[in-house]
Amino acid sequence: MEKPTIITYMKPSCGWSNGVRAVMRKYDLPFEDRDIINNPEQRQEMIQKTGQMLQPCVEIDGHMLADVSGEEVEAYMLANNIVVETERETDAPTNQPCENEMHESQINFR
Repeated sequence: MEKPTIITYMKPSCGWSNGVRAVMRKYDLPFEDRDIINNPEQRQEMIQKTGQMLQPCVEIDGHMLADVSGEEVEAYMLANNIVVETERETDAPTNQPCENEMHESQINFR
């Protein structure tokens, strides 16, 4: 199976971004990880391509998925035969918000 061309627009450290990265690792997919926090040009490019400011955004063979979780990216790739189902697990949660966006009920206080 030919590997797709994948460009991601994500934060360096974020639950949703890490979920997308985990899906890419699960399927051994190469991708260009564009940093929208430390590179204003890449953030502007994402906004121009998607018409919105939320991330992660994932472009797969020219098709843009805006403001998606790793679960949504995986579902899209499976539904469009970009990848085939595997028993391998992801090495990080695929649908978890950024730490600063978690609700108090989701944070474990000790």
